[in-house]
This record gives sequence, C-alpha cells and structure tokens, in this order.
Amino acid sequence: METRAIVIEEYGHADQLKESQVSLPELGDHQVLVKVKATSVNPIDWKLREGYLAQMMPWEFPIILGWDVAGEIVAVGEKVQDWQVGQAIFARPETTRFGTYADYTIVDDHLLAKKPETVSFEEAAAVPLAGLTAYQALFTHGKLKAGEKVLIHAGAGGVGIYAIQLAKNAGAFVITTASEKNHALLKELGAYQVIDYHTTDFSEVLENIDLVFDTMGGDVQKASFKVLNEEGRLISIVDQPDEELAKHVAVAKSIWLQPDGKQLQEIADLMAEGKVKSIIGHTYPLTAEGVKKAHELSATHHAQGKIVLVNE
Repeated sequence: METRAIVIEEYGHADQLKESQVSLPELGDHQVLVKVKATSVNPIDWKLREGYLAQMMPWEFPIILGWDVAGEIVAVGEKVQDWQVGQAIFARPETTRFGTYADYTIVDDHLLAKKPETVSFEEAAAVPLAGLTAYQALFTHGKLKAGEKVLIHAGAGGVGIYAIQLAKNAGAFVITTASEKNHALLKELGAYQVIDYHTTDFSEVLENIDLVFDTMGGDVQKASFKVLNEEGRLISIVDQPDEELAKHVAVAKSIWLQPDGKQLQEIADLMAEGKVKSIIGHTYPLTAEGVKKAHELSATHHAQGKIVLVNE
C-alpha cells in the first residue's frame, strides 16, 4: 500500500524534509495498519535526520521519520486477536525506516495501547516516546519507590513533564530544575521543589537524593553525583556516566528506550483517571513545511512541553 509521507532522501538540514508517496511493507500477521491522526516530534527525529544515528540505524532511503502515533486502526493482520478496525489507539512503534510522519503507519499489535476517550489524538500522540522514556528511567531502571527523593533535570521538557507526573503518582518526593517561567506549571504537575538553574546551582542546595533522572548529560550529569546518597541511582538518557564517579553510587547508567505496549497502557489508564496529562506547547500540520518548523524548534531545546504534528 502507498501512503503520503514526509521523508528524507539523504541526511542533512531541515530542508531535506519533503513530501513523497512511499510503499509500505506488507502487513504482518501480528500487525495493524493505523490511519495517523497525530504524531509528535522528539530529538531522535532531527538527530537521525542530520545523520548522527546513521551507524546505529544503517537504513536505506527514503526514511519516514517519527516514532509516536495516535490514530485509528484501519486493517489488522491475520493473527491479531485483541484489536479491531475502528479502534482509537496510540503507540511507540518499533524503530524502522517506516516511521509515523505519514497518513498511514504499521504497528506491531503488542505495542498498542487504547486511547482514553477523554484524551485527544494530539494529547495521546505526545505521550509514547517521551512517556515511556520517563517510565522506564524511573521504574524499570531507577527502581523508584514511594517516599524516595527524585531529582528530574529539565522538568519542562518533553520527557520531564511526564517524569514529574509519574514520579508524583508513585508517591515520590519530586524535585526538578527549570527556568522560572515554568515553575508554576511544574508545581501543578507534582513537583515539590523547583530549582531555577539560571540562578541556583542544584548541587549546592540538594543532598541525600535517591534517584537522579539525567536528561542533560555533560556538566549537569557530573554535578548530579554530588547530590546522590550512597544507595543512589543515576539514570541518564544521554551520556554514558563517568566510570570513576559511578563507583560512589549504587547504579549509574545510560538507557535506550524499549517500546512497550503494556507500560503505555498503564500510562493511558493514569491519563483516563486524570492523573497524567500532556502539555502541548506547539502544534504544526503534518506537511513538509510544518515538520521543518517543528524540527527547527525542537533543536533549540527551548520548546515548552511537547511539539505535536496534526494530520488534518
């Protein structure tokens, strides 16, 4: 089947993004075809577009970017049992060259989650990659428990917003860093303490932290070791931690997201209960021009909340 998609045919700047017709692979036995209502932009999208991940993902062109989807099932594979045509779903599909910046995308059935009726397609599309990254950093790898103190760097970013809410729901004591304009929002989402990184060095005012969720790397990551207790854990989604510094804490590692439908369904259930919500800072149309603007904004690292692409 053919689909309209926003693709790259070589690595490079945002002007490489173009609209094209792409032939999708045959639908597998345990896959569904989804009509894309919305998708969202994550740093992996433009890092891959610029060629930074070319060795890790040596794909043929054209490449359809995008690894978040919210939409409606329009066809199911022969062995799909739990999903039907017409269902509203959202997902973080497997990372392939057939991404979600398209009218249609293919998703493995075990990666699907039901979109809550109270949540819009745009709000659902913002969640999968960022929400699952936060979930796995905090719980799968960080083993966060109720009553523990967690420091979440860059709380107003796409991942940070979900991390604050998930940690709060788990009964943790949430501390985060953000510029002052975002403090009120992050407290409303569940942060107990918000530190303005422009004016305050977090490593001088915090101590005895159980878990640091590092979304920044570099000097921020190095300074984070100072605030952890001996049983502390540092989970990064950027740089691999320094081996010498890592010796002084229980766990220090960099992780890579694993798509997971069951975990996404847990987040969906929290959304249905009003305990987790998406903060969408910017929306653009799912066109070559819209995607270019969205990528350029994402690359500044100054978008508040998530950047969503809407397929009208």
